[in-house]
Amino acid sequence: MYSDALIDHLRSADRVAVLTGAGISAESGIPTFRDPGGIWEKFEPQELANVEAFLENPELVQGWYRHRRQVVEDAEPNDGHRALVRLEQHVDLVTTITQNVDDLHNRAGSSEVVEFHGNITRNYCTDCEQDVDAARIDAAIEDGQPATCPECEGLVRPDVVWFGEMLPPDAMDRASEATTTCDVFLSVGTSTVVYPAARLPMLAKEAGAYVVEVNPDRTPISGNVDEYLAGPAGEVLPAILSSLDKAA
Repeated sequence: MYSDALIDHLRSADRVAVLTGAGISAESGIPTFRDPGGIWEKFEPQELANVEAFLENPELVQGWYRHRRQVVEDAEPNDGHRALVRLEQHVDLVTTITQNVDDLHNRAGSSEVVEFHGNITRNYCTDCEQDVDAARIDAAIEDGQPATCPECEGLVRPDVVWFGEMLPPDAMDRASEATTTCDVFLSVGTSTVVYPAARLPMLAKEAGAYVVEVNPDRTPISGNVDEYLAGPAGEVLPAILSSLDKAA
């Protein structure tokens, strides 16, 4: 499934960077973008995940994200998430760069998480930028009203990156630093077609890292990495960690 070379590289690594995508969260029962079925089936993500839709109908967008948040809150980190936490026992610094907004890496216990697209469990005011508790959103939706800030009455939005918005500069900087300074780079459960995240594996390889892809299906980078490991993260990563534990 994986080579002795990978175990050797991980044993000697000081820094490991990991890029995760929807695949690792799908193993926790989280759909890649939305639940199938129900009233939300008639909406396309592009129709709701943008500023224009939010300003036109904030209650609708808040309700849709509340639905997605509840799906996330009902999910649990899986063996793939937990294996990345275990990796920290062997490597000085493991930085997990995730395209997911579900908070599962944080809940699993990863120490360094870079959230490329934000975190759906957080919300903030569009005017004063103060954090707003999710309970306030839930209460407003139950009352049939748009959720507003308790301080300034501004509209409240989820702390996620919408279509047409720039990625957080801090996340970009941290991801670039981790990618260009790591000894091993793992691309896990991502199709590597959404940029700029899709650029990171090859950026790591150019910087001299040993690059490994873990994915059930081959992607555009599969032929260019040092190892392609076919399979779900929840099976492949724990197997790697078991070998690493034995080699320690």
